[in-house]
Amino acid sequence: MKTREVVIFSGEQFSVPQGIQRIDHRATHGWQLRYAGTKLYSDHTTDGSGAAKSLALATKELLKRIATMPAPSRLQSAPNNGKSSDLPVGISGPVVRLRKNAKVRDCSLAVLIPRFGKTPQRRSIYIGTENTYTPERYQAALQRAIEMRTAAEEAYRAAATKSKRAEGRVLKASLR
Repeated sequence: MKTREVVIFSGEQFSVPQGIQRIDHRATHGWQLRYAGTKLYSDHTTDGSGAAKSLALATKELLKRIATMPAPSRLQSAPNNGKSSDLPVGISGPVVRLRKNAKVRDCSLAVLIPRFGKTPQRRSIYIGTENTYTPERYQAALQRAIEMRTAAEEAYRAAATKSKRAEGRVLKASLR
């Protein structure tokens, strides 16, 4: 798991894991956990002497949350306001094109397949040609595109959770 060095107002230096932030503001001094919600672990001192203990508590809770909760997803959950169609996120079209040496245009939907830690892929779902296109074929292709995108999102979230939990185990082992 990524960590960074943080020097607090008292001059003490800490190695802080990703997901925990330092809060030093007027009468508030502590570590804020930011993973599946937020929680402040106060130093309960004004001189920073309780910072190590509160960081240990925040880290313990972070590891607990990583082990029991799915990783936060960075996938887009709703279409952009500017999207001109009513298609779900990650699906666009219908794309109409005339292929080289073809006499009739064909139509398809484009599906963006997210892959954790890798570049997303584009897949095409064939609907038909301008002679065979029907609303029923469009609906069937749209249903296949939605299923494909949903399966890819589930795989992405599972891979993100697996990766985050592996990072958590490494952090836990380094704290022992």
